[in-house]
Amino acid sequence: MIIEKVLGNVSTIEKRTPHVERVYLESDLLVKRIQRVITDHGREIGIRLKDNKDLVDGDILHMDEKNMIVISVKEDDVLVIMPTSIGQMGDIAHQLGNRHLPAQFVGDEMLVQYDYLVEELLKQVKVPYKRENRKVGQAFRHIGHSHG
Repeated sequence: MIIEKVLGNVSTIEKRTPHVERVYLESDLLVKRIQRVITDHGREIGIRLKDNKDLVDGDILHMDEKNMIVISVKEDDVLVIMPTSIGQMGDIAHQLGNRHLPAQFVGDEMLVQYDYLVEELLKQVKVPYKRENRKVGQAFRHIGHSHG
């Protein structure tokens, strides 16, 4: 089976099927438009997306009357950074940006993939954080740019 487009997302569809098969992906694979995956039922699927859009947790790859195949993102090892002020947020965001480290923001928290050097930095500058395994909805993405 070759999947060329996402049919929707389980968070927004009304119709459900009696059975759900899952494709478990690491968050960094969400940006790949062409890949071969295996469902939790052992079915091999080729993904070749025509749209230039990242996959997200809950995306529906296939659906018929009885079954749907859904993307499920695996947990990432992340640092959850919880600055206590806007100044602290700006400072740590600037320092992480200088390292070209992609971040995601969820509420008042800043998430970055675990890196022991970043953990050391957070300890040094006394920014509250915790390390945990957390499911992120989308890929940590590097934004291409140049200094010039």
